[in-house]
Amino acid sequence: MSGAIHTDAFFAHPPEKVWRALTDTVILASWLMPNNFEPRLGQSFTFRTDPVPAQGFDGIVHCRVLELVEPKRLRISWVAGGLDTTVTWQLVPEGRGTRLFTSHEGFGERDPRQQAARRVLGGGWVGHLARRLEVALVGMP
Repeated sequence: MSGAIHTDAFFAHPPEKVWRALTDTVILASWLMPNNFEPRLGQSFTFRTDPVPAQGFDGIVHCRVLELVEPKRLRISWVAGGLDTTVTWQLVPEGRGTRLFTSHEGFGERDPRQQAARRVLGGGWVGHLARRLEVALVGMP
């Protein structure tokens, strides 16, 4: 079992544009979740989505900006439904585009509920969130 989710996606957009999609609250909401994010080190913010009471999730992800290196790296805490994890986005220029590495780490390897959450979140990071981010990038000026 793994205590982390790692993804690797290529976007045919420059790092500065991908960075904007990660750090502009309106664009971030369009592909991830509604939020009150501000790109400021130490800033607390939340993501909001549908609650899942059976999993002890009230629909609110409590976050804090832990690292902010424009336009290369954004690391946030991700605390919700019994999880106390971190998400890191690493942007690497590649040709005319950007390689985006996402790491969601800190899932308890021996905790069945956290492993179930890791599987659900992993499917989201790998699947529809990458597609939604691409749609957001295409729609940006």
